[in-house]
Amino acid sequence: MRVPFLDFAAMHAEIGPGLESACARVINARSFVLGREVEAFEREFAAYCEAEHCVGVGNGLDALTLILQALDIGHGDEVIVPANTYIATWLAVSRVGATPVPVEPDAATFNLDPARVEAVITARTRAIMPAHLYGQPADIDPIRTAAERHGLKVVEDAAQAHGARYKGRRVGGLGHAAGFSFYPSKNLGAIGDGGAVVTNDAVVADRVRLLRNYGSRTKYRHDVLGVNTRLDELQAAVLRVKLPLLEQWNRHRSSAADRYLAALQGLAGLQMPHVAAWAEPVWHLFVVRVADRDEVQAAMRIDGIETMVHYPLPPHLQAAYAPLGYVEGAFPITEAMSREVLSLPMGPQITEGSQACVADALRAAVACSRRRGG
Repeated sequence: MRVPFLDFAAMHAEIGPGLESACARVINARSFVLGREVEAFEREFAAYCEAEHCVGVGNGLDALTLILQALDIGHGDEVIVPANTYIATWLAVSRVGATPVPVEPDAATFNLDPARVEAVITARTRAIMPAHLYGQPADIDPIRTAAERHGLKVVEDAAQAHGARYKGRRVGGLGHAAGFSFYPSKNLGAIGDGGAVVTNDAVVADRVRLLRNYGSRTKYRHDVLGVNTRLDELQAAVLRVKLPLLEQWNRHRSSAADRYLAALQGLAGLQMPHVAAWAEPVWHLFVVRVADRDEVQAAMRIDGIETMVHYPLPPHLQAAYAPLGYVEGAFPITEAMSREVLSLPMGPQITEGSQACVADALRAAVACSRRRGG
């Protein structure tokens, strides 16, 4: 039985007529940039995030970048980031001319460890940017406490956490602003690129609206040096079809996570995801840790199980960040994770039968790996 990592075919079969109707609506309206669909989606997504403002942009990286610009963070500044994250978290900092300062993750949650933050704060630090990795909310309260003590901003990288809650509160409204991605594989995904800034700060929202549209509020009048990164009308229309289903789909992901946790319980050599008592994750990814990860992944591939690695090479060891001077061993917890993490198939349409096949294949692959190692 072949099990895809994410079953787009099943997802689109469920909502196909709605997607077609949304696309036709945009085409017939003949308004393709910053029109009614974007305006409506911004209102709806802000309400969903329990926040005051949403500004649609071209992608998740641009969302984070524009937040930093709106906060006047730039050359000579430092921003604390997770060592264990997708490179986009770091790239946003670099794009505004600031320096990313990495912090190791908590070994249980994989998210930025709040206990390590204050040790890296300097006179140049302007913000802390935790990521809600894999759909698991970061421990925001101690991060906010440290930020308030030192006069820093907190920017959420919520690219993987649409709908997650921290102590009952939605991610997106926990810091000064949050950046979301609507890449197709996200819990709330478009059919192309897309992103949004969510904030309770009207000044930040207004600044991002200005920056995303060439620095212009009035056509051919440009107040600042802006960029062109506007959420597309077509993508906004698609997202409006999916948004009312997001809670249901997230519940399905949670049920799927529970099935994995039950099916894989007690498997020697496997570290399962940890959910803190205050967290309500949305399971964008279901990530386990296993020694001989590459061997296990290859064996599962032979059995027809599609898995992925998030992420095989941390940002500090990427060639793009060689100028920062980090070497292997600089962040040992992150590096160990990068060698051992394995993402299992996950999605709102995954079936119990598919998950049983995944669990059986994983058990067999881990057992085989342990026999060889022993």
